Amino acid sequence: MSNDESPNVPAKRDRREAVREKAQQVQTKQSRLRILRGVLIGVAALVVVGGAAFGVAWALDSTASTPQAQPENASQDGFTVSDVTPVGGGDGSIEGATPVPEPTDAAIQGEAAPTTTPTAAPAVDIRVYVDYLSTGAREFQLANRSQLSQWVSSDTASLTYYPVAMLTAKSNGTKYSLRAASAAACVATHSPERFFDFNNELLRAQPEIDTDGHSDSELADLAQGSSVTDPTTVRSCIENEEFAAWAKAATDRALKGLPDTEGLTLDSMPKVLVNGTPYVGKLSDPKEFQQFVFAVASDAYFRTATPTTTPAETAAPAETAAPEETATVAP
Repeated sequence: MSNDESPNVPAKRDRREAVREKAQQVQTKQSRLRILRGVLIGVAALVVVGGAAFGVAWALDSTASTPQAQPENASQDGFTVSDVTPVGGGDGSIEGATPVPEPTDAAIQGEAAPTTTPTAAPAVDIRVYVDYLSTGAREFQLANRSQLSQWVSSDTASLTYYPVAMLTAKSNGTKYSLRAASAAACVATHSPERFFDFNNELLRAQPEIDTDGHSDSELADLAQGSSVTDPTTVRSCIENEEFAAWAKAATDRALKGLPDTEGLTLDSMPKVLVNGTPYVGKLSDPKEFQQFVFAVASDAYFRTATPTTTPAETAAPAETAAPEETATVAP
């Protein structure tokens, strides 16, 4: 190396070190930026995943967390039919229906009909637990609608429907049974005089199992087609599924036990009780159900009636006449 080059060597080294130091600083800065970017991406991913998880949890728990609306006209989770539309002629008669008979002791003993004290409650209490996706419930309703209407309109039987949602999982995730039960409660609350017709329409227009079923809007259309009063309120109630939480809770209660029964539970669909006795006959045979109701009505009559017999004109003298008879009430 020549003498004239020696003074420049330190300067070159200083420049190289400065460049190297600058490069290291840039590299360090870029590394820090990459790390920061990775952290930010990770945090964003956690936020997205957390938000999605929260959304799923909210969807699953929304029914439970929403205050449970209670149908105004429900009694022990059931709706008693008070108004029916006659099926048949314009004279109000019910086509193909037979009134529940009132049996008397005379039918057995050949005596004069006893006098009884009228009671406010009908002799027969019919309760129907109905899932609106149940084919058996549809068969029973369509087969027995006429005679059920007759018995209700003649005040010889009380009729109560209990909407339940046992088949909620059988509608491709749309929870049709639950939504239909909620819709029934909406009509029973806001238009009780049309409940029987809407209940019948839900079963008549029943979708097939393992399909989506009717949408909430279509359920509201069915209600409007049943001539509900205040259709705007009814539609809002149905489309908002206001009684879905109640329907689920009512189903859970029925699965644990049915009110006013001796240990019965909701173990089949439909569940039809006549004075607390389950009907196990053919659902689509109205005559078989009619005979079952007649048998239960006869039993109820003889358990509750307190007939008195009138002595015949040829009876023995008063001092030897038989005392007034009083029927014994079975336990």
